[in-house]
Amino acid sequence: MEQGRGRGATVPPYGSPRVPGPARAVEPLSGAADEDARGEHTHCEPPAPRTVGSPAPRAAVHRHSVRGQILAALRTALVDGELVPGEVYSAPALGERFGVSATPVREAMQQLSIEGAVEVVPNRGFRVTERSPRELAELAEVRAMIEVPVMLRLARTVPAARWAELRPLAEATTEAAATGDRAGYAECDRAFHRAVLALAGNQQLVQVADDLHRRAQWPLTAAPVARRGDLVADAAEHLALLDALCAQNLPVVQSLVREHFTGSTL
Repeated sequence: MEQGRGRGATVPPYGSPRVPGPARAVEPLSGAADEDARGEHTHCEPPAPRTVGSPAPRAAVHRHSVRGQILAALRTALVDGELVPGEVYSAPALGERFGVSATPVREAMQQLSIEGAVEVVPNRGFRVTERSPRELAELAEVRAMIEVPVMLRLARTVPAARWAELRPLAEATTEAAATGDRAGYAECDRAFHRAVLALAGNQQLVQVADDLHRRAQWPLTAAPVARRGDLVADAAEHLALLDALCAQNLPVVQSLVREHFTGSTL
Protein backbone atom coordinates (compact mmCIF):
# COMPACT_ATOMS: atom_id res chain seq x y z
CA MET A 1 0.00 0.00 0.00
CA GLU A 2 2.63 2.46 -0.93
CA GLN A 3 3.66 5.22 -3.25
CA GLY A 4 2.79 6.65 -6.55
CA ARG A 5 4.25 8.62 -9.34
CA GLY A 6 3.23 10.69 -12.24
CA ARG A 7 3.60 9.12 -15.63
CA GLY A 8 2.20 11.76 -17.85
CA ALA A 9 5.49 12.56 -19.53
CA THR A 10 7.01 10.26 -22.10
CA VAL A 11 10.73 10.51 -21.50
CA PRO A 12 13.65 8.12 -21.72
CA PRO A 13 15.15 6.41 -18.65
CA TYR A 14 17.71 8.51 -16.88
CA GLY A 15 20.84 6.49 -16.42
CA SER A 16 24.03 8.06 -15.12
CA PRO A 17 24.22 11.86 -15.23
CA ARG A 18 27.79 11.56 -16.44
CA VAL A 19 26.78 9.75 -19.62
CA PRO A 20 24.55 11.92 -21.80
CA GLY A 21 21.77 10.14 -23.64
CA PRO A 22 19.70 11.06 -26.67
CA ALA A 23 17.36 13.96 -26.03
CA ARG A 24 13.63 13.49 -26.45
CA ALA A 25 11.00 16.13 -26.05
CA VAL A 26 8.38 15.69 -23.38
CA GLU A 27 5.74 16.23 -26.06
CA PRO A 28 5.59 18.13 -29.36
CA LEU A 29 5.29 21.84 -28.74
CA SER A 30 4.49 24.62 -31.15
CA GLY A 31 3.79 28.32 -31.17
CA ALA A 32 3.35 29.70 -27.68
CA ALA A 33 4.30 26.32 -26.24
CA ASP A 34 7.78 26.59 -27.79
CA GLU A 35 8.26 29.93 -26.09
CA ASP A 36 7.03 28.52 -22.79
CA ALA A 37 9.40 25.56 -23.00
CA ARG A 38 12.30 27.99 -23.48
CA GLY A 39 11.05 30.18 -20.63
CA GLU A 40 10.24 33.01 -23.03
CA HIS A 41 7.02 34.14 -21.39
CA THR A 42 5.49 37.45 -22.41
CA HIS A 43 3.14 37.97 -19.49
CA CYS A 44 2.80 41.74 -19.92
CA GLU A 45 2.10 41.90 -23.64
CA PRO A 46 -1.50 42.84 -24.48
CA PRO A 47 -3.44 40.59 -26.85
CA ALA A 48 -3.35 41.50 -30.52
CA PRO A 49 -6.49 43.36 -31.69
CA ARG A 50 -9.06 41.27 -33.55
CA THR A 51 -10.77 42.37 -36.72
CA VAL A 52 -14.38 41.60 -37.53
CA GLY A 53 -14.71 38.07 -38.83
CA SER A 54 -11.23 36.99 -37.74
CA PRO A 55 -10.96 33.62 -35.99
CA ALA A 56 -10.64 33.47 -32.22
CA PRO A 57 -7.03 33.32 -31.03
CA ARG A 58 -5.70 29.90 -30.13
CA ALA A 59 -5.28 29.31 -26.40
CA ALA A 60 -1.65 29.51 -25.30
CA VAL A 61 0.01 26.50 -23.68
CA HIS A 62 1.53 27.76 -20.45
CA ARG A 63 4.92 26.78 -19.15
CA HIS A 64 3.40 25.28 -16.02
CA SER A 65 2.00 22.44 -18.19
CA VAL A 66 5.52 21.60 -19.34
CA ARG A 67 6.81 21.90 -15.79
CA GLY A 68 4.07 19.54 -14.62
CA GLN A 69 5.16 16.90 -17.12
CA ILE A 70 8.79 17.29 -16.08
CA LEU A 71 7.83 17.08 -12.39
CA ALA A 72 5.88 13.88 -12.99
CA ALA A 73 8.80 12.35 -14.89
CA LEU A 74 11.30 13.31 -12.21
CA ARG A 75 9.10 11.74 -9.54
CA THR A 76 8.95 8.60 -11.64
CA ALA A 77 12.74 8.52 -11.89
CA LEU A 78 13.06 8.97 -8.14
CA VAL A 79 10.75 6.07 -7.35
CA ASP A 80 12.50 3.85 -9.90
CA GLY A 81 15.91 4.74 -8.46
CA GLU A 82 17.08 6.26 -11.75
CA LEU A 83 17.93 9.47 -9.90
CA VAL A 84 20.53 8.18 -7.47
CA PRO A 85 20.68 9.38 -3.84
CA GLY A 86 23.74 11.54 -3.30
CA GLU A 87 24.22 12.36 -6.99
CA VAL A 88 24.02 15.94 -8.26
CA TYR A 89 21.98 16.69 -11.39
CA SER A 90 22.04 19.99 -13.24
CA ALA A 91 18.92 21.55 -14.71
CA PRO A 92 20.54 22.23 -18.12
CA ALA A 93 21.69 18.60 -18.46
CA LEU A 94 18.28 17.23 -17.54
CA GLY A 95 16.62 19.80 -19.76
CA GLU A 96 18.68 18.56 -22.71
CA ARG A 97 17.50 15.03 -22.06
CA PHE A 98 13.89 16.17 -21.97
CA GLY A 99 14.24 18.39 -25.02
CA VAL A 100 13.24 21.53 -23.11
CA SER A 101 15.05 24.48 -21.60
CA ALA A 102 16.47 24.39 -18.10
CA THR A 103 13.69 26.64 -16.78
CA PRO A 104 10.85 24.08 -16.34
CA VAL A 105 13.34 21.51 -15.02
CA ARG A 106 14.62 24.00 -12.46
CA GLU A 107 11.06 24.86 -11.41
CA ALA A 108 10.19 21.18 -11.02
CA MET A 109 13.34 20.57 -9.01
CA GLN A 110 12.44 23.47 -6.72
CA GLN A 111 9.14 21.73 -5.99
CA LEU A 112 10.98 18.48 -5.26
CA SER A 113 13.23 20.46 -2.92
CA ILE A 114 10.16 21.64 -0.99
CA GLU A 115 9.03 18.03 -0.75
CA GLY A 116 12.43 16.99 0.59
CA ALA A 117 13.38 14.77 -2.33
CA VAL A 118 16.34 16.89 -3.44
CA GLU A 119 18.46 19.69 -2.03
CA VAL A 120 19.88 22.72 -3.81
CA VAL A 121 23.62 22.72 -4.46
CA PRO A 122 24.62 26.31 -5.33
CA ASN A 123 26.16 26.72 -8.80
CA ARG A 124 25.90 22.98 -9.47
CA GLY A 125 22.30 21.85 -9.46
CA PHE A 126 20.29 19.55 -7.20
CA ARG A 127 21.44 16.62 -5.10
CA VAL A 128 19.07 13.71 -4.53
CA THR A 129 18.54 13.47 -0.79
CA GLU A 130 20.28 10.59 0.96
CA ARG A 131 17.85 8.99 3.38
CA SER A 132 18.40 6.39 6.07
CA PRO A 133 16.24 3.44 7.16
CA ARG A 134 15.58 5.38 10.36
CA GLU A 135 13.96 8.21 8.40
CA LEU A 136 11.76 5.74 6.56
CA ALA A 137 10.76 4.10 9.84
CA GLU A 138 9.86 7.50 11.30
CA LEU A 139 7.66 8.30 8.29
CA ALA A 140 5.95 4.92 8.64
CA GLU A 141 5.31 5.58 12.32
CA VAL A 142 3.75 8.99 11.65
CA ARG A 143 1.62 7.60 8.84
CA ALA A 144 0.38 4.81 11.09
CA MET A 145 -0.51 7.32 13.80
CA ILE A 146 -2.66 9.21 11.30
CA GLU A 147 -4.17 6.49 9.13
CA VAL A 148 -4.79 3.60 11.51
CA PRO A 149 -7.28 5.43 13.77
CA VAL A 150 -9.09 6.85 10.73
CA MET A 151 -9.40 3.45 9.07
CA LEU A 152 -10.65 1.87 12.29
CA ARG A 153 -13.29 4.58 12.62
CA LEU A 154 -14.31 4.16 8.99
CA ALA A 155 -14.51 0.39 9.44
CA ARG A 156 -17.24 0.95 12.03
CA THR A 157 -19.30 3.40 9.96
CA VAL A 158 -18.80 2.92 6.21
CA PRO A 159 -21.14 0.36 4.60
CA ALA A 160 -19.72 -2.61 2.72
CA ALA A 161 -21.02 -1.28 -0.61
CA ARG A 162 -18.78 1.78 -0.34
CA TRP A 163 -15.72 -0.35 0.32
CA ALA A 164 -16.59 -2.52 -2.67
CA GLU A 165 -16.38 0.57 -4.88
CA LEU A 166 -12.67 0.79 -4.07
CA ARG A 167 -11.91 -2.72 -5.30
CA PRO A 168 -10.84 -1.55 -8.82
CA LEU A 169 -8.20 0.68 -7.20
CA ALA A 170 -6.90 -2.24 -5.15
CA GLU A 171 -6.86 -4.47 -8.23
CA ALA A 172 -4.89 -1.82 -10.12
CA THR A 173 -2.10 -2.14 -7.57
CA THR A 174 -1.95 -5.90 -8.06
CA GLU A 175 -1.81 -5.47 -11.84
CA ALA A 176 1.06 -2.99 -11.60
CA ALA A 177 2.89 -5.24 -9.16
CA ALA A 178 2.47 -8.27 -11.42
CA THR A 179 4.37 -6.48 -14.19
CA GLY A 180 7.12 -5.31 -11.83
CA ASP A 181 6.22 -1.69 -12.55
CA ARG A 182 7.54 -0.15 -9.35
CA ALA A 183 6.64 3.43 -10.16
CA GLY A 184 3.24 2.45 -11.54
CA TYR A 185 2.57 0.48 -8.38
CA ALA A 186 3.54 3.47 -6.27
CA GLU A 187 1.05 5.67 -8.11
CA CYS A 188 -1.78 3.16 -7.76
CA ASP A 189 -0.98 2.64 -4.10
CA ARG A 190 -1.25 6.33 -3.30
CA ALA A 191 -4.52 6.52 -5.22
CA PHE A 192 -5.93 3.67 -3.12
CA HIS A 193 -4.89 5.33 0.15
CA ARG A 194 -6.34 8.66 -0.90
CA ALA A 195 -9.67 7.04 -1.78
CA VAL A 196 -9.84 5.25 1.58
CA LEU A 197 -9.04 8.36 3.62
CA ALA A 198 -11.37 10.52 1.51
CA LEU A 199 -14.28 8.61 3.03
CA ALA A 200 -13.54 10.48 6.27
CA GLY A 201 -14.63 13.71 4.58
CA ASN A 202 -11.54 15.64 5.70
CA GLN A 203 -9.56 17.05 2.80
CA GLN A 204 -6.77 18.34 5.05
CA LEU A 205 -6.28 14.82 6.37
CA VAL A 206 -6.03 13.47 2.83
CA GLN A 207 -3.45 16.09 1.83
CA VAL A 208 -1.26 15.60 4.89
CA ALA A 209 -1.34 11.81 4.60
CA ASP A 210 -0.62 11.95 0.87
CA ASP A 211 2.38 14.22 1.43
CA LEU A 212 3.80 11.80 4.00
CA HIS A 213 3.09 8.91 1.64
CA ARG A 214 4.92 10.60 -1.24
CA ARG A 215 7.92 11.40 0.95
CA ALA A 216 8.09 7.75 1.96
CA GLN A 217 8.46 6.86 -1.73
CA TRP A 218 11.83 8.52 -2.23
CA PRO A 219 14.60 5.92 -2.38
CA LEU A 220 16.90 5.02 0.46
CA THR A 221 20.63 5.36 0.01
CA ALA A 222 22.01 2.24 -1.67
CA ALA A 223 18.67 0.47 -1.23
CA PRO A 224 18.02 -2.51 -3.53
CA VAL A 225 15.18 -2.18 -6.01
CA ALA A 226 12.06 -3.99 -4.86
CA ARG A 227 11.57 -7.37 -6.48
CA ARG A 228 8.35 -8.22 -8.30
CA GLY A 229 7.44 -10.79 -5.66
CA ASP A 230 7.74 -8.16 -2.93
CA LEU A 231 5.42 -5.84 -4.82
CA VAL A 232 2.88 -8.63 -5.42
CA ALA A 233 2.82 -9.51 -1.71
CA ASP A 234 2.51 -5.86 -0.78
CA ALA A 235 -0.34 -5.30 -3.23
CA ALA A 236 -2.24 -8.35 -1.99
CA GLU A 237 -2.68 -6.59 1.33
CA HIS A 238 -4.96 -4.03 -0.35
CA LEU A 239 -7.55 -6.67 -1.23
CA ALA A 240 -7.19 -8.30 2.18
CA LEU A 241 -7.75 -4.93 3.81
CA LEU A 242 -10.89 -4.31 1.77
CA ASP A 243 -12.25 -7.71 2.78
CA ALA A 244 -11.62 -6.92 6.44
CA LEU A 245 -13.21 -3.48 6.10
CA CYS A 246 -16.31 -4.94 4.44
CA ALA A 247 -16.61 -7.43 7.29
CA GLN A 248 -15.92 -4.70 9.89
CA ASN A 249 -13.23 -6.96 11.34
CA LEU A 250 -11.42 -4.28 13.34
CA PRO A 251 -8.56 -6.43 14.74
CA VAL A 252 -7.66 -7.62 11.23
CA VAL A 253 -7.89 -4.07 9.83
CA GLN A 254 -5.57 -2.77 12.53
CA SER A 255 -3.11 -5.63 12.07
CA LEU A 256 -3.02 -5.31 8.28
CA VAL A 257 -2.54 -1.55 8.26
CA ARG A 258 0.21 -1.53 10.88
CA GLU A 259 2.06 -4.41 9.23
CA HIS A 260 1.71 -2.73 5.87
CA PHE A 261 3.37 0.48 7.05
CA THR A 262 6.25 -1.31 8.79
CA GLY A 263 6.92 -3.95 6.13
CA SER A 264 6.11 -2.26 2.85
CA THR A 265 8.59 -2.43 -0.01
CA LEU A 266 7.95 1.16 -1.11
